[in-house]
Amino acid sequence: MSITVNGLDELKKLAGSDLGTSEWIEVTQERIDTFADATGDHQWIHVDPERAKDGPFGAPIAHGYLTLSLFIPLFTELLDVQGVTTKVNYGLNKVRFPSPVKVGSRIRLVGKLADVEEVPGGVQITVDGAIEIEGGAKPAAVLQSLSRFYA
Repeated sequence: MSITVNGLDELKKLAGSDLGTSEWIEVTQERIDTFADATGDHQWIHVDPERAKDGPFGAPIAHGYLTLSLFIPLFTELLDVQGVTTKVNYGLNKVRFPSPVKVGSRIRLVGKLADVEEVPGGVQITVDGAIEIEGGAKPAAVLQSLSRFYA
């Protein structure tokens, strides 16, 4: 369930708040192959199911950057900022990939709005996120994301 705020003042009041948990999404071989085509990264551990089943993880795994790229659609399930003119991905402070995402796994995002600070014309938010793997002991990704919202 998404938290909706209207404008920068409401967004500022959320600093330090837990944003909740997104829905699960499945990481399919088709999604992995499409990402490989888009990036040119066709390493066998991602795109060759026959070879990957004999590899270190027993199945193909998603690219770490594919997992990271899914942060945005998962995050939009957590926070909807209305009443602003522009929303910009500003960058990342920290990213780690503690556990691989095997093909067919389901992942979701758990997020916290760690900080909201003013920048010229708007605010910058810092989100602490963990992309969890259903049934996994460790998350697929742990990250700190920066976004800017302009009035």
